[in-house]
Amino acid sequence: MGSRRIRIALAKKKKLVNHKRVVRIMRKMGIAVLYTKPRTTITDTKHKTYRYLLRNLKVIHANQAWAIDITYIPMKKGVLYLVAIIDWHIRKVLS
Repeated sequence: MGSRRIRIALAKKKKLVNHKRVVRIMRKMGIAVLYTKPRTTITDTKHKTYRYLLRNLKVIHANQAWAIDITYIPMKKGVLYLVAIIDWHIRKVLS
């Protein structure tokens, strides 16, 4: 339980406490909330890494080089993934 839920539980027992006080007491006692955190930057050592092949390439016409961006948007139930494919030359979202 986090500090706000603890404060609500205490309020139900007729103990009126500010959530900031609960935070301070939790910090003093070394209590922390356990929840799953995004692990987007942790690399797997078994995966092969590729060098950047477009470093010295001059993009002079369309469909020569594309970029992709993947992001996730947290929803009430789960996660929504948003993917964009972009042409570098015309700087337009293709898909």
